Amino acid sequence: MMKQRRRPKVFVTREIAADALAELRRGAQVEVWPYPMPPPYAELRHRIREADGALTMVTDRIDAALIAASPRLRGVSNLAVGVDNIDLEAATRAGVAVGHTPGVLTEATADLAFALMLAAARRVALGDRQVRAGKWKTWGPRVLLGPEVFGATLGIVGWGAIGRAMARRAAGFQMRILYVTRSSPRRQREKIDEGAMRVTMNRLLSESDFVSLHVPLTAATRHLIGAAEFRRMKRGAILINTARGGVIDQRALADAVKSGHLGGVGLDVTDPEPIRRGDPLLRLDNVVITPHIGSASYSARERMASIAVGNLLAVFDGKKPPLCANPAVRLRSIKGATCLTVGVRRTRSPTDAR
Repeated sequence: MMKQRRRPKVFVTREIAADALAELRRGAQVEVWPYPMPPPYAELRHRIREADGALTMVTDRIDAALIAASPRLRGVSNLAVGVDNIDLEAATRAGVAVGHTPGVLTEATADLAFALMLAAARRVALGDRQVRAGKWKTWGPRVLLGPEVFGATLGIVGWGAIGRAMARRAAGFQMRILYVTRSSPRRQREKIDEGAMRVTMNRLLSESDFVSLHVPLTAATRHLIGAAEFRRMKRGAILINTARGGVIDQRALADAVKSGHLGGVGLDVTDPEPIRRGDPLLRLDNVVITPHIGSASYSARERMASIAVGNLLAVFDGKKPPLCANPAVRLRSIKGATCLTVGVRRTRSPTDAR
């Protein structure tokens, strides 16, 4: 049993699952931003300035300036797989551990990616809009035609956990599966690996009826898909993105759709977020956009919150987060702050499949 001295202070940037929040409160003093919109950057800096830890969302910019202005900060736990909203290099230099939540949102995100593919192909969103607007007059042989998904070729860009989960779903539709990856994929026992073919990006783009993006946003992947890549894609192909909006050159995407070269688009992410009201993509009937809800299942969000809390509590116990995005970090030591560990339930975190 540890003797409690100063309980660490944590700022949580939005309300999270109640059980996870209660667990965090058993080990720390917790302040939760009470509003549905994220805290403005100036407010974020002010709240974290005296905090020992922060539980953040992808909408929160944790940059070098904020980290430098937060001398007590020891851990940032992002409620997401991606950490492109956090300056990892600055955090590592400052001794701030960064946790994230991979693994638990894989299936939910793959579900949405496949749903977007079906919706874009079969024009589900447009059909719904027409019905609500009173434009459904009768059945017609040329009304809202689209390509079949069953038996088509799916190109998966990024062969991580979510990319492979997308492939498992595609196997049920007897799709031909192509993929690209930056490194040799680890062999999996799942039969799906035997049925997928690793190819070059050029071949994937030129042969795929559907292209689904599953890569993190980094300097190397920003605008990975732009005007040149759209020209290589098959005419009528459909693009799906549930990764990050910045992976696509959005202006070039709008041009490719308007020209008729792309047959449709399904996006759960845009650049910026939310998408600007005047963006040309919003005026195109064959574009389906959802508001970054890839992990928005009840169970996925609950598990994400539990893991995010566990990552922070580990830091307060002097350990690196079980799921650490900057494993080279040397933890910052702050005198006088001790996590009360008595009675705190530790949740076992799954390992990342990627």
